[in-house]
Amino acid sequence: MSMPAFKDDSPVAQRPKLYTVEQAKELDAATVKDLFAAHINPGQLHFLKLLGFDKILVDRAEGMHYITRDGRKILDFFGGFCSVAFGHNHPRIVAARKTFQDENRHEICMAFMSQYASALAANLAAISPGDLDMVFLGSTGSEAMEAALKVAEQAQGPGKSRILHAANSFHGKTKGVLSVTDSTLYQSQFKLVENRVKVPFGDIEAVRQALESDPSIGIVVMETIQGGGGIVEAPLGFWRELRALCDKHGVLWVADEVQCGLGRTGQFFAFERDGVVPDVTALAKALGGSKAAMGAMIARREIYMKAYGKPKTALIHAQATFGGMGEACISAIEGLNVLYDEDLMGNAQRQGDYLLERLNALRVKYPNLLKEIRGRGLMIGVEFRDISETMPFGVKHMVALLDDKLKGSLCGFVGALLLKEHDVLVAFTEYNRNVIRLEPPLIVTREQCDQFIAAFEDVLSRGVTGIVTGYLRKIAAAKG
Repeated sequence: MSMPAFKDDSPVAQRPKLYTVEQAKELDAATVKDLFAAHINPGQLHFLKLLGFDKILVDRAEGMHYITRDGRKILDFFGGFCSVAFGHNHPRIVAARKTFQDENRHEICMAFMSQYASALAANLAAISPGDLDMVFLGSTGSEAMEAALKVAEQAQGPGKSRILHAANSFHGKTKGVLSVTDSTLYQSQFKLVENRVKVPFGDIEAVRQALESDPSIGIVVMETIQGGGGIVEAPLGFWRELRALCDKHGVLWVADEVQCGLGRTGQFFAFERDGVVPDVTALAKALGGSKAAMGAMIARREIYMKAYGKPKTALIHAQATFGGMGEACISAIEGLNVLYDEDLMGNAQRQGDYLLERLNALRVKYPNLLKEIRGRGLMIGVEFRDISETMPFGVKHMVALLDDKLKGSLCGFVGALLLKEHDVLVAFTEYNRNVIRLEPPLIVTREQCDQFIAAFEDVLSRGVTGIVTGYLRKIAAAKG
């Protein structure tokens, strides 16, 4: 007896209304704003409106510039929080990606070994000092830092699993590293891991006391230069003393170089200036050649093998699905070669020194506005004074009561005017809201540094009253 033929009575899926790539490319700013508010983050749109960023729609990007739909060329001194080290669409990196696509190379290759991931890992090991030579590839800085803390904790074991981290730190927003990201805003109401202790950043005596009083501390994690904290460096000699303390107490040092690494300070790793090597470090941001999402954890072989070196432990934290994707890897490989071939680290040092010199001259010229200039290479922080400090003596005391609420407003006004009137884009910091951060691509020229300085001085020359009124006029004009 034959079986009856199977009859599929399930309804045919109805095709929803979907944007095509071409339609997406042609969306205007007003429509994009509506879609952003409806489907991404309506609260964030509030801040974009304050700065005037909601009126701008970027059409493409080349080198040091964003080019808007209406033809404006915006000089990028923001650099995507250090992710645009090679500039926008570096021709060599774009060409490498196009060849990869044209040859139908494999992208996701989980079942087999990847020649691209292997070559990238070998390149990172060759660049890294000491015996930092075991690499885990991921997509983001948070993922790289999660891997860094996990390999350290796995190697140390449960008896030394407590993590010492710094105040004003930023290591990512995923659940594990969020616990050592020192922000009540980002930590919100999430249940955090509890095996952590905090010390002031750059305070070697606080570190010493913590390690001597708590033998369960087995890991120290710190950014070599604090980005979200306002471009803050530890005192000279701190990292050498930290290295010595970690060795003395059997503690592993994890150096977060997600922002400050990859040549931004004039050396590949910022910690290299001090002649020391951490046990584990992490890169991301610019690692993907400013074209792909790529992060990497790099550990000393001894640490990695202790954590994952046996067959029964090898898969505890193995590559994720998108860790080591083909095109991302070749973007990173080509980017690393460009970094050396075009002397971008040397350029970061030279242009950074020049910017610091010019900015410090402005600080002397406008002491009532600018409090401090700090940084290294092309990772620079410009700290403004509190609003009350810019006011005449007679009203300082009254305005001081509002300093906390107004903190960051002067930076916002200046940033908005730089964009509106001079087509210059700058960035801000998470914790010290009085700081503008300058992190332009490492390809920046002397002429572009001069262009930024001229624009910045034009805004500063108006004084606090002129800056505030100029910003208010901009807002009024935007509202019609």
